[in-house]
Amino acid sequence: MVLTRRRPASADFLLRRLLALLAVVLIGLAPTVAAAGSVLGSYLQKQKITAGEIVEGATGFGPVRSDLPVAPVLRGDEVIGQAFVTSDFVSTIGYSGKPIDVMVALDKDARIIGAKLLHHSEPIVLVGIPNSKMVALTESYVGTDIAREAVQRGSAHDLDIVSGATVTVMIIDDSILRASVKVARALGLGGLEAQVETGPQVELDPEAEVAGDWQALLGDGTVRRLSLDVGQVNEAFEATGDQRAIARPEKGAPDERFIDMYVSLVSVPQIGRTLLGEHEYANQEKFLGPGDNAIVVAGRGRYSYKGSGYVRGGIFDRIALVQGDVTVRFHDRDNRRIGSLAVPGTPEFTELDIFRIPADSGFDPTRPWRLELLVQRRVGAVEKVFTTFALGYQLPDRFLRKIPAAQPAVAHPDTAAGAEEEQSARAGLWKRIWLGKKVEIGLLLAMIGVLTAVFFFQIWATRNERIFFWFRMGFLTMTLVFVGWMQNAQLSVVNLMALAASLREGFTWEAFLMDPLVFILWSSVAAALVFWGRGAFCGWLCPFGALQELTNRIARALHVPQFKVPWPLHERLWAVKYIIFMALFALSFVSLALAEHYAEVEPFKTAIILKFARAWPFVLFAVALLVAGLFIERFYCRYLCPLGAALAIPARMRMFDWLKRYRECGSPCQTCAIECPVQAIHPTGEINPNECVNCLHCQVLYQSKAKCPVVIKKMKRRERDRAALEAAEGRMNQALGGNIGKKEIPNV
Repeated sequence: MVLTRRRPASADFLLRRLLALLAVVLIGLAPTVAAAGSVLGSYLQKQKITAGEIVEGATGFGPVRSDLPVAPVLRGDEVIGQAFVTSDFVSTIGYSGKPIDVMVALDKDARIIGAKLLHHSEPIVLVGIPNSKMVALTESYVGTDIAREAVQRGSAHDLDIVSGATVTVMIIDDSILRASVKVARALGLGGLEAQVETGPQVELDPEAEVAGDWQALLGDGTVRRLSLDVGQVNEAFEATGDQRAIARPEKGAPDERFIDMYVSLVSVPQIGRTLLGEHEYANQEKFLGPGDNAIVVAGRGRYSYKGSGYVRGGIFDRIALVQGDVTVRFHDRDNRRIGSLAVPGTPEFTELDIFRIPADSGFDPTRPWRLELLVQRRVGAVEKVFTTFALGYQLPDRFLRKIPAAQPAVAHPDTAAGAEEEQSARAGLWKRIWLGKKVEIGLLLAMIGVLTAVFFFQIWATRNERIFFWFRMGFLTMTLVFVGWMQNAQLSVVNLMALAASLREGFTWEAFLMDPLVFILWSSVAAALVFWGRGAFCGWLCPFGALQELTNRIARALHVPQFKVPWPLHERLWAVKYIIFMALFALSFVSLALAEHYAEVEPFKTAIILKFARAWPFVLFAVALLVAGLFIERFYCRYLCPLGAALAIPARMRMFDWLKRYRECGSPCQTCAIECPVQAIHPTGEINPNECVNCLHCQVLYQSKAKCPVVIKKMKRRERDRAALEAAEGRMNQALGGNIGKKEIPNV
């Protein structure tokens, strides 16, 4: 007979009260979703910043303009500048997938008189870089002449790179300069005006012809080249005046090749077919979306234009495409490696890649642009200095043809409408991200599908203990390596706090769709909570949980002693993770940034996202938890994980109890309770769904012919019944055999 037991009513009552209390808090603190508006308006309306914090001596802000999100900065009744937030005008995003909010103030001469970093979601502070450095960097833009920057296309200032935060610094720089130029042109500051084209314009000529060999392509400018030797690079660093860089010159002969880099615009059909060949060009067409462009970049030499930053954070931090006010930084989803070029005479390259230029970037293939190469030099244990080289590109004239302008057209609209269009284009960014992650999405969905099948057919799946053990170890390895270390799809309690904050401040789906694997995982968690509780994620799809279990299995194989926490202490330690979660959740209503800081109690970012590439205190904390897990399996999951606590609370509302139990479970049998890896089974036999990680080990034992007393008893009874039946059949056969041959019964 199969029975399912539940925890005592008193514990259920307390958990229901806790769930009800959480619901009341959420309903009471989460106001109606705010209407969409400018980022500047949101900051000013909520009084998150004062004018004096932006511009020294300022006394307040005037009303936000109706035509674009800009507000005058006042000193008494005098207007001393115009303030705006960069993310209202540009959509440059960083590692976090979100814009960085910087408030900037310009005076009438288009000079920056105030700059302050308001908000960012960048993980730079997680690698030991103080946020104060980023704040100081932002404020260093005060005094920058935007009119001069507009003329010199953003090269009129020195970029102060912060070691370890290269991409984030570039994003801040790009956001401040591009947004400032747009505002200055829209308001006519510093003599700048909106760029209006009234004469003939050009378009790509579909009938243009391409040269057939490599040297001809180089000669006519279809392919452009940047060649640097060691001497040129050393001279460039000497020109920076940084004595640390000068003292560490690049080793080698001055004429030795440092990098030989080539670039061409292969989204132009004739160029693409010639350089890539028909087959590779067809693959490129599948790679590009409507309106996208693409360049091919080839390189050889001792310096890599790709580096390794894209492996850690997904962004190629050594190259950027610049065209006027447009800066395009390439993500890993925008990259596709190729083996070779199809043109005769092509040299051998150590690196050869196609980079996609998104349609909403504002890039115009008919206008000149440049590919900037950032060269770095290490000057300390963690410090680096940088210098930039530019490779200019312009399509040869034969690829362009003039077309008459039907009416004056604004090439670069610097108005609120332009900002709204950019924000609208940003809303479609998640679609391109999903298309670029099709393989990864398919693999994750396959994993979830297999896991779902295992749960639905758990008795069949757990019938063979050895096969199921190795299946589980393989699945956990896939979770750790693919989901965690390769895709960084580690869910966090920070996600839940961000969701609650978005419900209060203005929910948008786009923010949660930016990372497809995380979105899919959260969707699967939501569905699994209804069917199986939190264990489907915690026991199978959590990369840090997988890391804990795999390291514990290795420890067991090495005969590391295992400790079992006494039940009274074990049951009371469960409460710790709920206390941590409630504290973080409450703190998020006061300050989400502060709550995210204290959410470092989760070692996920250290061990999974950053793969232990952090400051030593964070690494020490994560390693200490893993070491504890060598002796007490899933130590962190049991007692400290706020995410597990957050998922356990709604998991009480699950609809089904899938784990099969016998009447004898707990009394007298304690086999499952003793062998449960996380001690989620009470001595009385009930499985605590809040603590169960659905490892299904109890279902293996449920069918074990060697360990389960109920199964053993059934087997003995069957053997006894079989023996009795065989004995009865033997006696019957003996009796029948004795009658035959004695005396025949005559026929009557």
